[in-house]
Amino acid sequence: MSYDFRRIEKKWQDYWAKNQTFKANNNSDKPKYYVLDMFPYPSGAGLHVGHPLGYIASDIYARYKRHKGYNVLHPMGYDSFGLPAEQYAIQTGQHPAITTEANINRYREQLDRLGFSFDWSREVRTSDPNYYKWTQWVFIQLFNSWYNNDTDKAEPIDTLVARFGKEGNSKVNAACDDDTPVFSAEDWNQFSEADKQRMLLKYRLTYLADAKVNWCPALGTVLANDEIVNGVSERGGHPVVRKKMTQWMMRITAYAQRLLDGLDTIDWPQPLKDSQTNWIGRSEGASVTFNVKDHDAQIEVFTTRPDTLFGVSFMTLAPEHELVGQITTPEQKAAVEAYVEATAKRSERDRLADVKTISGVFTGAYAEHPFTKEPIPIWIGDYVLASYGTGAVMAVPCGDQRDYDFAKHFGIDIPNIFEGVDISEEAFSDKENTVIANSDFLNGLSYKDAFRKIIDELEKIGHGKGKVNYRLRDAVFSRQRYWGEPFPVYYDANGIPHMIDERYLPLELPEVEKYLPTETGEPPLGNATEWAWDVGANKVVSNDLIDHKTVFPLELNTMPGWAGSSQYFNRYMDPRNNEEIFSQEAINYWQDVDLYIGGSEHATGHLLYSRFWQKFMFDNGLVPKDEYARKLINQGMITGMSAFVYKDAQANTFYSKGLVGQKDVIPLHADVSLVNASDELDVEGFKKWQPDYKDAAFVLEGGKYIVGREVEKMSKSKYNVVNPDAICDEYGADSLRLYEMFLGPLEQSKPWNTAGITGVYSFLKKLWKLYENIEDVAPSEESLKTLHKTIKKVEEDIENFSFNTSVSTFMICVNELSAQKCKSKAILEPLAVLVSPYAPHIAEELWEKLGHTESIAFAPFPKFEEKYLIESTKEYPISFNGKLRFKMQLPSDMGKEEIEAAVMAHEKTKEYLNGRTPKKVIVVPGKIVNIVG
Repeated sequence: MSYDFRRIEKKWQDYWAKNQTFKANNNSDKPKYYVLDMFPYPSGAGLHVGHPLGYIASDIYARYKRHKGYNVLHPMGYDSFGLPAEQYAIQTGQHPAITTEANINRYREQLDRLGFSFDWSREVRTSDPNYYKWTQWVFIQLFNSWYNNDTDKAEPIDTLVARFGKEGNSKVNAACDDDTPVFSAEDWNQFSEADKQRMLLKYRLTYLADAKVNWCPALGTVLANDEIVNGVSERGGHPVVRKKMTQWMMRITAYAQRLLDGLDTIDWPQPLKDSQTNWIGRSEGASVTFNVKDHDAQIEVFTTRPDTLFGVSFMTLAPEHELVGQITTPEQKAAVEAYVEATAKRSERDRLADVKTISGVFTGAYAEHPFTKEPIPIWIGDYVLASYGTGAVMAVPCGDQRDYDFAKHFGIDIPNIFEGVDISEEAFSDKENTVIANSDFLNGLSYKDAFRKIIDELEKIGHGKGKVNYRLRDAVFSRQRYWGEPFPVYYDANGIPHMIDERYLPLELPEVEKYLPTETGEPPLGNATEWAWDVGANKVVSNDLIDHKTVFPLELNTMPGWAGSSQYFNRYMDPRNNEEIFSQEAINYWQDVDLYIGGSEHATGHLLYSRFWQKFMFDNGLVPKDEYARKLINQGMITGMSAFVYKDAQANTFYSKGLVGQKDVIPLHADVSLVNASDELDVEGFKKWQPDYKDAAFVLEGGKYIVGREVEKMSKSKYNVVNPDAICDEYGADSLRLYEMFLGPLEQSKPWNTAGITGVYSFLKKLWKLYENIEDVAPSEESLKTLHKTIKKVEEDIENFSFNTSVSTFMICVNELSAQKCKSKAILEPLAVLVSPYAPHIAEELWEKLGHTESIAFAPFPKFEEKYLIESTKEYPISFNGKLRFKMQLPSDMGKEEIEAAVMAHEKTKEYLNGRTPKKVIVVPGKIVNIVG
């Protein structure tokens, strides 16, 4: 019977689903192992062959651990809130829930075809009210908590209220807003209830604040930094501006040091750890305040080099700095306002990346040096960010290249505090011996002494103090979107936020007629007619009933995409629990994730925010570990060969690649399905595919339009994807699984080439043929050797996540066993188990063929035995006068004399010597025998 992968794969996928083969128990005598994939956003286009790479790897490891006797949790779900579904709803009027459901069904169909051993009984969807009920619940816990720096943990807000009532806040060491005033217990007790709540917002771990955000007018929403590419929205390419808005914020900065320290305790890729370390950005230095001349204002800066204070020749504020409007002189007002407006159109990421452009405007105002009292001009420049540090820098041109370039460009004086001092890199690496010059009382001091001295002097005059600073900013947690988790928040007549009682969660999304912002600029939820909270009836009611007594308006923003992904790994442990986020029995059994596989692009997004939530939940005694994933692997991406067409920047004309030359053209992606192997574009197909260009002119070369080619990340947005369904149809899921692993090391990027899959498909057919005539006979020594070297290599490969070399090992093994004409069940049975994690469908079928009635999924992994690899005999080449004449098999433990005696006694030796006595016999044990005649 031939290898009918279509029948086999459908048969076993149905079997696994019917028997819930991979359902994990929350209580087992087996050791636990939790394998987690980053759950996908279900887009309308479905999966391409790049998506399953990490899933295949995690599935191999999950299946391997089951063979090793573990109770394996390997769940899957969907990150199903998000902007794409909302944009589609805006365009078509179709509710996002409908398109999301259709997309999920498509994803599920594709995932099932690939034979993943997911426990589908635990599926979660972030857009399911039964799921986001617990996201809302965590938000409430954060709102009702503050961070105590003395105990270094989150604590209930009630304990802070009690302290305020007894002693005020002067002795409270808490993570709080920078502008929090000092008040006594008497002051607190005299505050109105509204003022008390406003003060508590300065301490809560989630709070309301005016923040500069990335606002996209076309999409009507705030965007995260990773949703912006080259200053425009990733979705649709719309302009993005910086805008101040009242937003919900998460006080992740309270956990900055713990987030840094925790990196030392987890086995995550070093580049990813470095990304988080740099993003958190811990630095030691000093906070220095400068008085602004002719104003009752101060500018605070943070510097890691306070010893260079006497080299300050100007100050630069971020264009968004709150003092800019106050201190700018009338003469400079127009120039400053124009610069601020222009800067608002650039993202922070673009501003940070632009190290070449020098731009800025003088405010006309001056600061006063804390010690010399000399005037210091105050400029604004877009290289300073309001979200980093204090939004102001003291510029020392003689010690910083960017400050120097800025000063030279604008003709600002550059005092040299290092005159006569060695400031080479080698000298400054020895911070004990570096000396400061031209710096008043710091003259002649080493770097470290000057560092300490200047901080002491600043503290004496009340203009500064030593400080540890973090680059990390509190996270914006609001989005002006419809398709997201509703905040469980209503507002009283004073605009003070209140939490809905936990008992009445979830607060579900209301129906709206339009998914766009309202005409007055409110978020889409402003279109809802029933979006008010009745505190008496504890339910959502009509907006017409709002009286600010018992019925109040609800929050119109929704939560960002990372809300639902910040605790999904814990919810998987007990996803059907409606009484609590998870039971203590479940969390105490599973503890944490043993292996997490996902993309490195989430390093400073999901992977940082989820660690923050985990640490908060640990502080509240909800989880036993303050890091949720012991080991993380970032899979590389599968790249595709993109195709480009070249559009005239000024006209609706496309030039073939060879005709572009110096023309001003815009390269645009073309669907690779419209390009043949000779890089020729199907022009008519392109026009139909992109109706905007149906009347475009195409300038050809040799009668053909030749596209440009470039290897890029496989992505729907680049139109270079390969559909896994087509691969499964032609070669089967097992072939796809093996090929994706065979492409190269898991962590590295690798190019896709569909033609290469024929090799693994041929291997599977050869494997199938090996099992045609199985016999219950004793295996040969050769076959045992082949099997056990395969066991050894495959186990080592899986433990080291070197899945690509396992596939090569399987091919060698099957070739050897085929050459040996192996039919022994004792060899072929363990081989089926070895193959099972990689190609589970064919393995199940072969297992059944071997006479088993249970799934192969839990069969014990074969044990490697060293004895089968020890050579009992050695093949010796026997030469006469250096010329090979024949070969002999001799015991491996034979001595030199025994080898010589055995060779001399051989019939062929006697035949070649023909009665002559050799001059000598050269024996190299384990190597050769040479008879010199």
